[in-house]
Amino acid sequence: MEPVNPYHFVTGCISGKWKMTILHHIHHYGKIRFNETKKTLHVSEKVLSQQLKELTHDGLVERIQYNTIPLKVEYILTPLGEDLIPALDILYIWSIRRMADLNMEIDLDAFKVHTEQKYEDQLMSIMDAYMEKQKLSRNE
Repeated sequence: MEPVNPYHFVTGCISGKWKMTILHHIHHYGKIRFNETKKTLHVSEKVLSQQLKELTHDGLVERIQYNTIPLKVEYILTPLGEDLIPALDILYIWSIRRMADLNMEIDLDAFKVHTEQKYEDQLMSIMDAYMEKQKLSRNE
């Protein structure tokens, strides 16, 4: 078996356009359901399905199927997935700061689901300035 670079391993687990967002979404809400998440994140059914399958395969997410009619399926974080959340928080905070430094436009939805005090403590000035900037640009 070939040795694997740890950075390559972790990026393999969380790379994909929606994986980190899905992980945070599950963490924020405690659990998610497929159709609700598809609508909330505005992600295609195919992509969401594939990303959830990969996250499940990598042991970060657990798929729970209830034997009900209609069928009910929920996704929760595994302990491994929960362990990853602090690292995702660091990446999120770093990313917001860097995007602000570069005057990049930030998706406003990013602020809606990252409402815990830990984000406000570190990003309040950026969030306030960005929201004010958006408000001014809408009024022009």
